[in-house]
Amino acid sequence: MSAPLSIGFVGTGVMGRSMASHLLNAGHVIHVHNRTPQKAQPLLDAGARWHSSAGDLAAAVDIVITMLGFPTDVEAAYLGTGGIIERARPGALLIDMTTSSPKLAQRIAAAAANRGLESLDAPVSGGDIGAREARLVIMVGGEAGTFERARPVLELMGKNISRLGPAGAGQHCKTANQVAVAVGMVAWCEALAYARQAGLSPDLVHASISGGAAGSWALSTLAPRALSGDFAPGFYVKHMLKDLRIALESAAELELELPGLAVAQSLYNQVTAQGWEEEGTQALYRLYLTQQVALT
Repeated sequence: MSAPLSIGFVGTGVMGRSMASHLLNAGHVIHVHNRTPQKAQPLLDAGARWHSSAGDLAAAVDIVITMLGFPTDVEAAYLGTGGIIERARPGALLIDMTTSSPKLAQRIAAAAANRGLESLDAPVSGGDIGAREARLVIMVGGEAGTFERARPVLELMGKNISRLGPAGAGQHCKTANQVAVAVGMVAWCEALAYARQAGLSPDLVHASISGGAAGSWALSTLAPRALSGDFAPGFYVKHMLKDLRIALESAAELELELPGLAVAQSLYNQVTAQGWEEEGTQALYRLYLTQQVALT
């Protein structure tokens, strides 16, 4: 490995903690900040350095990576008073890996460029397993030269890494990804609910169909969790709803109707109404188990 890099990581939750650990294990000097400090403790125990704010962290490193929950969190971290862009070192590289708004990514890129900083929007797909195993799909928007500068760092966290275009393009790609994910979640839930209602074993039906034309990552990975009653979050329901809102808003701006996505949003709103927003997205299946599904 070349000389260790000074990297700040903001957001050490379900996925961010694993992502930062790969950078630490590769020998880089890792600085961390998280809204809930105890979630960063495993990284601190392994040698990471704590900062009390995203701005303080940015002032101490050459590369800042963020993995946050919501676009409002991203906006505050980057564009808020005393935030990342205001306090980052000259020439620093900023990489937002949150699933966020394409328009916000473009605003961050413009603000960063005005201060002589480089930035990328680089949202990911792969969930908690992909983060733990360093095989995330990473979808990048930004300048080609900036992408090449970031590539060695991104390769420590993912395997399928692509630059899709200028600022915002990574977020647009992730939006497309979430359209497919959300509608696919409805598909496998309904398939297994149908099998159950028909008197078949959902587990046997799952084993039969998951390797055929109906197969998908969600069917292979999340359906077994749901069938076993495991609704722990690899990806939160509340974050899925955030992604669906971004997707539908972006589609409206593009004058595109996405009726399947609207159905998925309605169903996940019902999941939240049941009090399951802190569970994993496979909690959608619980609606079908309890016969609580209602189309609105």
